[in-house]
Amino acid sequence: MNPLAQQLNATIERENANVHAMLSALGKAMYFPKVGILSQSAEAKTKANKFNATIGIATEGGQPMHLKAIQDTLSAYKPADLYPYAPPEGKPQLRAAWREKMVKENPALAGKSFGNPIVTNALTHGLSIVADLFADAGDAVIIPNKNWENYELTFGVRRGAVMVEYPLYNDRMRFNSAGLRDALLAQKSKGKAIVVLNFPNNPTGYTPGPQEGDEIVAAVKDAAEAGVNVVVVTDDAYFGLFFENSMHQSLFGKLADLHPRVLAVKVDGATKEEYVWGFRVGFITYASSSAALLGALEQKTLGIIRATISSGSHPSQTFVLHALQSPDFEAQKEEKFRIMKGRANRVKELLDSGRYGDVWGYYPFNSGYFMCLKLKGAEAETVRQRLLDEYGVGTIALGGSDLRVAFSCIEEPNLEELFDTIYKAVQDVTVASK
Repeated sequence: MNPLAQQLNATIERENANVHAMLSALGKAMYFPKVGILSQSAEAKTKANKFNATIGIATEGGQPMHLKAIQDTLSAYKPADLYPYAPPEGKPQLRAAWREKMVKENPALAGKSFGNPIVTNALTHGLSIVADLFADAGDAVIIPNKNWENYELTFGVRRGAVMVEYPLYNDRMRFNSAGLRDALLAQKSKGKAIVVLNFPNNPTGYTPGPQEGDEIVAAVKDAAEAGVNVVVVTDDAYFGLFFENSMHQSLFGKLADLHPRVLAVKVDGATKEEYVWGFRVGFITYASSSAALLGALEQKTLGIIRATISSGSHPSQTFVLHALQSPDFEAQKEEKFRIMKGRANRVKELLDSGRYGDVWGYYPFNSGYFMCLKLKGAEAETVRQRLLDEYGVGTIALGGSDLRVAFSCIEEPNLEELFDTIYKAVQDVTVASK
């Protein structure tokens, strides 16, 4: 094992032996090179005042070489903020701005110790970093039974972890914190578990209420006190899109200093929050009372970034930073929020009208981009195909009876036609099956 990796492991074990035990074999082996192209280039940047022949970019006229055909479309930005490589950890100004935003939007973080957000290539990349650092073959990854299918690829297929599911809702159609607790305690013999908390939930659009949030935190603490080392990941992809009386903060704040056996990791990003899906700008943030431990985890994270994508897109980071610093940012974001909330409210109004109750129910939703229908007497996949082939409408079939509808991408005046059409398709396949 590389001496740098050994040093990082020794630091982590000294600061918190439980976190050291959470690391995967790859996580233990990972490090960020201190002697190499990047470090030598950084040194040259401060000392080479005549010629700097270290970094693999081209320059011309004292600035990064570029094509006029490209720069003409980006003339509002300096070439230095677009064309050079971004640091593996991301633009410093963007990391600082995102951290400030996190603290402002999550008052529970006040007084908590957590690291500077590290820029990722959107949220999937952040989740894959968690998988690489902490998931070994056979480790349990605990998720609700209504989940984003990419978790299986990221943790299961890539890393060989075992996906352990519990019902998302209890019999009162609230978050099933007891199911989460049972799934965690079932890992006591392994002594380790990875928990992914995704609110607002994809595919259901559900965010727990404040009391449910406290129950979730209590379930994680119970497992820790029972001797389970818990890596708990808040997948906050749709953070901020809270339309009703749910939690309006990430659970990362309450998990940050919960227990020595709990490592809280926040994965979030501008992707959905700021409506810039194609920019692929995300963040990963660790919580710990130990600055040394945070530094070691950051070095291991940078090692993974260096070994996979090297660094994220510089232009995308510049664009997001520009938006965060704009005096119009808050007002423009509020405008889009109200549009999204209007769509969600209209969907609920239609579903509660009594027009469709004979063919489906729906799972509770109060946030995010999606909602999920629970079809009665019809297969979701059959309905999905009927909608496509006969009506030109796209939806997502999940399991036998669940049909996910993304109201986020349907204009409010068109929602009634959308659900009327889904209703027709369900009736079509129900009649055909008799």
